[in-house]
Amino acid sequence: MKLKELYNSKSNNPVISFEVFPPKDGGLDALDKELDTLKKYNPALISVTSTSAATNAVQNEIVQNIQNKMQLTVMPHLTCVRNCKRDVEEYLSILESTNVDCILALRGDYPTDGTTACTDFKYANELVEFIKSQSDISTGVAGYPEGHIEAENIQADINNLKRKLAAGGEVIFTQLFFDTDKFCSYMELLDHNKIDVPVTAGIMPIISYSQISRMINLANIFVPDYLIEKINKYKDDKTSMVEFGVEFAVNQCQKLIANGVCGLHFYTLNKAYSTSKILDSII
Repeated sequence: MKLKELYNSKSNNPVISFEVFPPKDGGLDALDKELDTLKKYNPALISVTSTSAATNAVQNEIVQNIQNKMQLTVMPHLTCVRNCKRDVEEYLSILESTNVDCILALRGDYPTDGTTACTDFKYANELVEFIKSQSDISTGVAGYPEGHIEAENIQADINNLKRKLAAGGEVIFTQLFFDTDKFCSYMELLDHNKIDVPVTAGIMPIISYSQISRMINLANIFVPDYLIEKINKYKDDKTSMVEFGVEFAVNQCQKLIANGVCGLHFYTLNKAYSTSKILDSII
């Protein structure tokens, strides 16, 4: 099913979707088990990350399993970095031959392992434009409520987003955030810039102190002082941290729903527990 169909529902309830990634240890059976748990929430789609042409094969195995075995709409990620035009052409051909309707087009993070990034696509809008020139696959793009870490400012990032949408992006999936007011301000800024495509909010349940530290360093995500206090309080108590993370995300989602959010996109970290507990409280 195309993204426009999924996100043009007349329902007052937000569209629910999940993100998973290819397990580093190759444990696809474990991922299947987690997905089976999440399937009962009738997600509109499940997105599957990938970083390079080398991992596209594993990604595609997961994609085909979700689509054929689980009978769910799936949205694989495709990045500019490490994917050349030929890689993209081949992968799009595979997706179309297996009736995959959606893709999430991203620039991706430049490699830090000494390998060379592919330079066929420098920015995500170039990748979106190429996808549209080669296929009829419905294309989602990323949005950054606090601005991309490399953007000069939030307006410069919005201008980049406009280019992605002009190239053919249909739905915006946002980076995670922990300050809901920043998301609401972002929505106002999109409206001011006459951007009216569906926007689904990225939600990542808090599960550990190291997770939060990584997000702050990698993406410059703002963490409110009161949240930092709670994280520090529970950093050596894994169970309490997970339960607090669920409680925090429930409140976050409830506020977003009250503000009319179009969709909730859960970064599950390949674990069903926290996302399940959140959804049990909000739907």
